[in-house]
Amino acid sequence: MSATDLFAQINKAVLDLQGTNYQSYERPLRALGRLLNHPDLSAINDTVTEGLDYRSFLDESEATGGSMAGSHRLIWPDDPTEQLGMMLLVLKDVTSRPDYALDFAHTYFDSSSNVMAGLQAMTRDLIIPFVRDYKDYVRQHGKVKVSLLKEKSNKVFIVHGHDDAARETAARFIAQVGLVPIILHEQASRGRTVIEKVEAQDDVGFAIVLLTPDDEGRARSHADSDLEPRARQNVLLELGYFISKLGRENVCTLKKGRVEIPSDFAGVVWTDMDTSGGWRLVLGKELQAAGYNVDWNKVMR
Repeated sequence: MSATDLFAQINKAVLDLQGTNYQSYERPLRALGRLLNHPDLSAINDTVTEGLDYRSFLDESEATGGSMAGSHRLIWPDDPTEQLGMMLLVLKDVTSRPDYALDFAHTYFDSSSNVMAGLQAMTRDLIIPFVRDYKDYVRQHGKVKVSLLKEKSNKVFIVHGHDDAARETAARFIAQVGLVPIILHEQASRGRTVIEKVEAQDDVGFAIVLLTPDDEGRARSHADSDLEPRARQNVLLELGYFISKLGRENVCTLKKGRVEIPSDFAGVVWTDMDTSGGWRLVLGKELQAAGYNVDWNKVMR
């Protein structure tokens, strides 16, 4: 299994942030925050931020400007190590609150009406210098074992019922954007049960669940009511399985036609697999938010 150094992942997040826009800046910003909070860096982070008063730093910096945004300046400590630690505290704060990151960047790095100009200036003047100096500090002073992180799998599992057209449409889309669709019945059985075949797909990074009206049912307490279209039971089982295995952020549910939504799934976002193809845009955004590089020219092809 190929792997990437933690600092290479940090650099990748910064590069993604440099090329981002208003619709997509949150993903690389949050990714950077997760990496800076990696357990392998916790000891060095505690050391470099020890004794620093972040609240006082913000209050002192806030007092430097007037009413006009962009007139403020950050009052960094004189000591290089304390400055590095304060930069880390700033980044941990803004990466955890993307909306605040835009306001912070606008206040201290750019006064124009273009909100992304502030973020780009902050990336250039704060984030890139910090990553460079932080990496040197860790290597020179930190007794840190940097771990290897698994690359995001390019395999996408497609959970489906009896609607072959919906399954093939989803599979073609996944292949079109450069990923590998995994369909259970196309995998060798090797004497395994269905659930064992599902469990064997331990290297997928994302799942698409197709809720199609293949079955009908109703509660026994409503025996006089009409039967409602439902997804097949295997689809609901696999939906729960992949939410548990991959996390809800790595599962996208597409609903085709009129289908009863499971009560435990109420409130979770799902997308209509409409004939106009709008679901492609939604799915592309979900894949991008999950960490995949998405070519938008291929998404809407």
